[in-house]
Amino acid sequence: MFVLAAIAATVAAASAVEWLLAHWWIPLALALVAALAGGAWFTRRRRRAQWEEVRARGLRYGPEQLDALHHTRFEDAIRDLMLRDGCRDATRVGGGGDLGADVKATDPYGRRWVIQCKHRRKGAAGSAVGTPDLQVLNGTARQVHGADIAVIVTNGRVTAPALTFAKQQRLHVVDRRTLTVWASGSRPLWELLRALPPPRKPTSLS
Repeated sequence: MFVLAAIAATVAAASAVEWLLAHWWIPLALALVAALAGGAWFTRRRRRAQWEEVRARGLRYGPEQLDALHHTRFEDAIRDLMLRDGCRDATRVGGGGDLGADVKATDPYGRRWVIQCKHRRKGAAGSAVGTPDLQVLNGTARQVHGADIAVIVTNGRVTAPALTFAKQQRLHVVDRRTLTVWASGSRPLWELLRALPPPRKPTSLS
């Protein structure tokens, strides 16, 4: 049985070789088609990456645009701004059970950012962000999410006690004024905030 199987396999292989020699242009054509398809796919991917890079570099939001967003889209906007600034792993994680983290990112200096977003549909006329919101961030950003920099971002106002608490606990507040400068300009957020921890690693930016 084994001998018969070996003979059959040899005959089949010989037939396949003979067929390929007689129709050599078919595998050549298939290889050419595959190469063209692969080249087209690579070109599309490269162009898409280039477009995304250009889009991210030119990303701008005015305060009225941010006010008009749904709160989840506001979180997306903050993530995209971090991507624009060079945080390649910026991710929106907001939602039920997010434990105070709506956006996470690592900046070019290796520092881990945890951002809590507080969107106000009425902007500056909406309810102010208070101390309880900062307490949630303070309780989870470092212990749960491993933050080097814990930030709360709002398109509205922040109460004076909340600002005092943030300073005491080394939290960073991005209120409407700072958010407007950041979102409508081109400077990364870490250039707009004070008392940030030192870089974790040397980069071309340090």
